[in-house]
Amino acid sequence: MQTKKLGRTDLDIPVIGFGGLFVASFATDYNSAERAVHRALDLGLNYFDTAPGYGNSEEVLGKTLKGVTKPIILSTKIGGRPGNLKDPATIRASVEESLRLLGRDHADILIIHEPDRPRQNDWWTNRVTVEGPVLGVLDDLKKEGKIRYTGLGGTTTSEMTHLCRSGKFDVLLTAFQYSALYREAALEVIPAAKAAGMGILVGSPLQQGLLAKRYDQQLRDPAAFWLSKARKEQLFDFYTLCDEAGMSLPEMGIRFALSNPDVHCVLMGTRTEAEVMENVSVAEKGPLPADILARLNAIAARIPYRPYGEPEGLGWIIGNPANYNGLGQL
Repeated sequence: MQTKKLGRTDLDIPVIGFGGLFVASFATDYNSAERAVHRALDLGLNYFDTAPGYGNSEEVLGKTLKGVTKPIILSTKIGGRPGNLKDPATIRASVEESLRLLGRDHADILIIHEPDRPRQNDWWTNRVTVEGPVLGVLDDLKKEGKIRYTGLGGTTTSEMTHLCRSGKFDVLLTAFQYSALYREAALEVIPAAKAAGMGILVGSPLQQGLLAKRYDQQLRDPAAFWLSKARKEQLFDFYTLCDEAGMSLPEMGIRFALSNPDVHCVLMGTRTEAEVMENVSVAEKGPLPADILARLNAIAARIPYRPYGEPEGLGWIIGNPANYNGLGQL
C-alpha cells in the first residue's frame, strides 16, 4: 500500500484509510467488522478514523484492534456527545471516554467534528479570530501525550477555509465536498489547507452512495423532482464515461480522489472484508489516466457549485425518493 507523509506531521499514512462509521452495530455485525479490520491491516491499510458520533464505532474498533501489534494510526473526534462544548471539563471528558472505548492511551489525531456548523456545534467564542476553550484543551492534551495532532472535520467550504487559514490545526478532513462530481472543496478549502501545511483527508468520495452505483430508473422517476435537470444530465454522462472507460463507478470515484497530489488519504466507509479488498485493489491502480481525468473534469465543471435546491444527504435518498423531507443544503 502506497503511503504519504501527512502534511507537516510525522505520520506516514496509506493513501486509502479505513472510515469507521459502518463498523458500528447499526450498520453491520461485530464479526464482519472484525474481519474487515484485520483484512485491512493485512493489506497495509493501518489508518482508522472514528468518532463519538458514529454509533458505537469507537467501542467496536477498540475491541477489534485489541492485541494488534502492527503499527496503527488512529484518529477520533470531539463533538457528538452531549454537553457544553465551551466547557473544558466536558471536552476533556469526551476525549477520555474515547480513549477508554478505543483501549488506547493516546490518539494520533484528534479532530474537531463539524466546527463549521455553529448551529449544531458551538465551539467558538470568536469565530473571526478562531478562539474558544477547546483550543486550550487541545494544547494541554498534546503536552500530556494524549493526542499527537489536531484536526478539523467539516462538510462546508467557506468557513472551513477560514479555519484552515488560522494555522491552528494540523489536519483537514473535508467530506461531501470533494468527489468525482462535487468539487467545491477544490476551490478554496484544499488550497488553504495546503498553504498551511496541513495533512488533507477526503471523506465520502462516493458522495454517501450517490456515486457508488447507477440510479437510471430513479433519475427518470418524476418523484425525483428535487433533483435539477442539470444534475440528472451530469449523472447520466458520468455513467457513460464509466462505461466507456471500463470502470465501475466506485473505481472512477476513488481513483479520481487519488489523482489529486494534494490529497494525502481517501477515507472509505467499509463494513465487510470484501469491501476492504475491493478498495485496496482499486487504490493500487493509482490515479486516473490523463484522458479519462480530463473528460471527468469537463463533466464536473458544468456544475461548479451545488444547486440551491439540491438536498443534503443526496446519497441517502436517491434510492428512495420518499425519504426526501425538505432537508436544507450543505
